[in-house]
Amino acid sequence: DLYTKYLASTQLEYAIPVPVMPHFNFTLLHNTGAAFSFLANEGGWQRWFFIVLALGVSIALVRWVYTLKNDRWLAIALCLVLGGALGNLYDRIMLGYVVDFLHFYWNDYHFPAFNIADSAISVGAA
Repeated sequence: DLYTKYLASTQLEYAIPVPVMPHFNFTLLHNTGAAFSFLANEGGWQRWFFIVLALGVSIALVRWVYTLKNDRWLAIALCLVLGGALGNLYDRIMLGYVVDFLHFYWNDYHFPAFNIADSAISVGAA
């Protein structure tokens, strides 16, 4: 996750879509909010809120994983969520925003840009 965000940050121009295939672009964006840019334009306090929230959730997930003895699939799912949370937490602490660059669209509908960490969180939560 961090490497793909590094590549996106160094190889893409901000907010300039690079077509990859029909209905999919690489588009570098900086998300100061949460999923779907929730609370992105709130003046900065949300950075610290999401840092504390991510730390708390990460600690809870680590503790939960250590209690699992016979549920391998749940442990894998929780580790995906944890890995994604930590990847985005790193961005939020070091940069003040999360790097998003995967951008799907259909005609005039554009799904919010996301990253590999977001995908891991979604797959793990499913």
